[in-house]
Amino acid sequence: MGEQQQKQESIEKFGEICMDNNKQKHKIHLLSVIGEIEGHETLPSTSKTTKYEHVLPQLAEIEDDKNVDGLLVLLNTVGGDVESGLAIAEMIASISKPVVSLVLGGSHSIGVPLAVAADYSYIVPTGTMVIHPVRMSGTIIGAPQTYDYFKQMQDRIAGFISDHCQVKESRIEEMMMNTSMLTKDLGTILVGFDAVQEGIINEVGGISQAVNKLHQMIYESDDNY
Repeated sequence: MGEQQQKQESIEKFGEICMDNNKQKHKIHLLSVIGEIEGHETLPSTSKTTKYEHVLPQLAEIEDDKNVDGLLVLLNTVGGDVESGLAIAEMIASISKPVVSLVLGGSHSIGVPLAVAADYSYIVPTGTMVIHPVRMSGTIIGAPQTYDYFKQMQDRIAGFISDHCQVKESRIEEMMMNTSMLTKDLGTILVGFDAVQEGIINEVGGISQAVNKLHQMIYESDDNY
């Protein structure tokens, strides 16, 4: 199988590609998180999904591969399974190589931790981020322990976000519980520069800025060795 065919199959199956034809001679792994993040339950075949059981091994391989210099994460997700999304975010945050994220159409709900897990983050001017409380699907038992679990998970998400960007946890919780923006729901919508102004995303920019930043970070990391 030719190299070009392998790249095409990698894009079609996993939404990933190795970018290694640049003048800097850096090998950058591109990972896309698209649609809904699928957890332990399989979503309908008509849904665009990112399967966490595919992404976690890919991230482990990126960390272990001596030939990979950096990771670029493209995000256009509505959110999805909270535990799975947080697991991916923790993996991204623990990668020892330079990581840059770019929010395109949107990075909603559990997509917010995914965006801030990178060492440096970008959002396009029309990109959106939706911050809202944790929601559960299926049968919910109306017991105090259930509400404690909800609160604990919400605290984990808010804590992760605040640990990886410039926003205090109290401000994240405030945005989660906002009642003035969404008429039938709680939460806050941030568009482009709003996300930067809040301190969640580092900079407004597109693919050119994200790739250039990653090359710069790779050079800086090489200088430290």
